[in-house]
Amino acid sequence: MLDISLQKRQGDFILDLSFRAAGPEVTALFGRSGSGKSSLVRLLAGLDRPDAGHIRLNGATLFDSGAGTDLPAHNRRIGLVFQDSRLLPHYSVRGNLLYGFKRTPESDRFVTLDEVAGLLGLEKLLDRRVGALSGGEKQRVAIGRALLASPRLLLMDEPLAALDGARKAELLDYIARLAAHFRLPILYVSHAPEEILRVAGRMVLIDDGRVLAEGPVEQVMSRADFAAAAGSRTLVTILTAVVEGHDSARQTSRLAWDGRHIDVPRLDLAAGSTVRARIPADHVILSLGPVEGLSVRNQVPGRVLSLTPAGPLMDVAVDVGVPLHAELTPDACRELGLEPGKAVTALIKSAAIDAAEVSLRPDDISAG
Repeated sequence: MLDISLQKRQGDFILDLSFRAAGPEVTALFGRSGSGKSSLVRLLAGLDRPDAGHIRLNGATLFDSGAGTDLPAHNRRIGLVFQDSRLLPHYSVRGNLLYGFKRTPESDRFVTLDEVAGLLGLEKLLDRRVGALSGGEKQRVAIGRALLASPRLLLMDEPLAALDGARKAELLDYIARLAAHFRLPILYVSHAPEEILRVAGRMVLIDDGRVLAEGPVEQVMSRADFAAAAGSRTLVTILTAVVEGHDSARQTSRLAWDGRHIDVPRLDLAAGSTVRARIPADHVILSLGPVEGLSVRNQVPGRVLSLTPAGPLMDVAVDVGVPLHAELTPDACRELGLEPGKAVTALIKSAAIDAAEVSLRPDDISAG
């Protein structure tokens, strides 16, 4: 358990936030640039000192302003992975991996070089100089080096920000496996929702140095303040579903949940996989019943939960086993007579949910 309550003034900016993260799992810290994410990482790691508050990790106090406790960074046993790998250029891959391992008391070690190299696919790279590695390989080595110091907590501060799309996809599966494999809490800082969907079970949404929301990823990402923090005016629904099967002729895959289903463009995932699908509210249409003669194939029955003004539009939340967001004009809501409890059919465009909007849940990746 990570228990944080911290205050820190940095010029005109004030960081004042509290939250808890249970382990072992990946907790994502999300917020726009300048919200305080990296400042929090430095405070947790002991690189900067809070003005007040406490940091407790698995029952141990790392910082407590009231009690006068402030463990130095090298005694906190917190692993750090930054945007840039910060590897030692004169060491081999093996030398970098073992740098922290050799400085960790044997009684505190919970992982071996062979285990980390196997999990991160580094076996064939151990004798290479780090200058000969690709960006993705360097980040894998940086993650391995942090793990081999047997940390009690792993902090990852935008670890994929400097990588291209292919290298990011390669590393996300590795990161998603770490928490469960090593029974290790991970705090993953990112401004990329697609990364968080792949690796995190819970998330903390911060803005201007304060916590706006915390909870399961599916719930927090469906909030209006998350959309604002992500720089979008459109709400999204994060749907957790199971890949029921594939239709080769139509090149579609069927996602099922709570007795309902939708078809999406073909996914390269095995039947039975548990996935998260991101459905933008502006790709959902509502009708008062099933409709014929439309190109929209997915028609899901539900009932209106709420209607909330969202700028010039209305956010209509519909219960389809999960709260599904749709954006309608006020006139459309009046003409349809929408109110809480009213039965409707949600029309969801298949093309709006492509492979980039669907990802395996972290626990499903770990199980695989």
